[in-house]
Amino acid sequence: MKRKYILPSFLLFQIIILKIIPFFPENVEQFYSNGLYPILSQYSRIAFGRIPFSVGDCLYFILIVLGFKWLLRKRKTWKTDWKNNVLAILSFLSVFYFCFHLLWGLNYYRQPLFEKMNIERDYTDADLLIFTQKLIARTNAIQMQITKNDSLKIIVPYSQEQVFEMNLNGYKTLSKQHLFFEYSNPSSKKSLFSLPLTYMGFGGYLNPFTNEAQVNYLGPMYSFPMTTNHEMAHQMGFASESECNFIGFLASIKNEDLYIQYSGYSMALRYCLGNWQARDEAVFKQLLKTVNTGILKNYKESEDFWKQYDTIIDKGFHAFYDQFLKINQQKDGLESYNKYVNLMVNYYKGKEF
Repeated sequence: MKRKYILPSFLLFQIIILKIIPFFPENVEQFYSNGLYPILSQYSRIAFGRIPFSVGDCLYFILIVLGFKWLLRKRKTWKTDWKNNVLAILSFLSVFYFCFHLLWGLNYYRQPLFEKMNIERDYTDADLLIFTQKLIARTNAIQMQITKNDSLKIIVPYSQEQVFEMNLNGYKTLSKQHLFFEYSNPSSKKSLFSLPLTYMGFGGYLNPFTNEAQVNYLGPMYSFPMTTNHEMAHQMGFASESECNFIGFLASIKNEDLYIQYSGYSMALRYCLGNWQARDEAVFKQLLKTVNTGILKNYKESEDFWKQYDTIIDKGFHAFYDQFLKINQQKDGLESYNKYVNLMVNYYKGKEF
């Protein structure tokens, strides 16, 4: 076989292997997610964590520039030399695809957190109502404890760098209950692409090649700790968006700081209220009346922020990411973000916060 066909053929081989791997989640859990991946991720976070800017964002920027330069260089010979050009693109995709799955992507095929933590999958409306009421009571209490006035929204007094550091406390407490949530060697960064991320409608992302948690620094500060905890959960090898929301919630409410607790509780409450709005409008309106006005002002703050960046761009990227998630074992696509309500309701069934 000629050398130029090796990498494109390897891409086809990878695609076939990844059709087989989903049938062996326990093996992925044992040998990759709890074996090779923790070693790779620790080395990445040690190597890049102390660098004050996002190395991963710089890497993406360089790749984009080089990609455009290559296209400009090949534009005149595209038709005459199309075969070699296509093979070159497939070769690049083959290497990119392999590195993505080796460094992080195989976590999409690991054992679900439902099984790992023995959490039931289904819940009733009654279960959700009890949980939502408990969530409202707890979120109201923290909002009042901070502001002493139920009509004042929460204003976080910390810098984003301070939040990165303070979030470790929640994971430290959480890991005492569940060892597999142990987190060390932090590598959380403010994304250099925060403006594009905002137009795309995303609060952050994990760079799988450098294992940096990239957080959009432009959004409302009250939700920043929870968003960061979500991305930190991705760093630990949890690929499912619903699982990372759940883990981020637990890490937030286990934190000793009230502002970080509020971030977790208020974000969880927003999801539960949204769930009720879709299920039963009358119950939703009744529940909304019991939520402190200050909390609703924080929700309005988020709504106003994202509305000013609401364009066709974010709809396009959401459609793309929805398909990306479905291809990678998350059949609900973007709806999987909401599925963490199942995890929360059943984890706290019969328990207090």
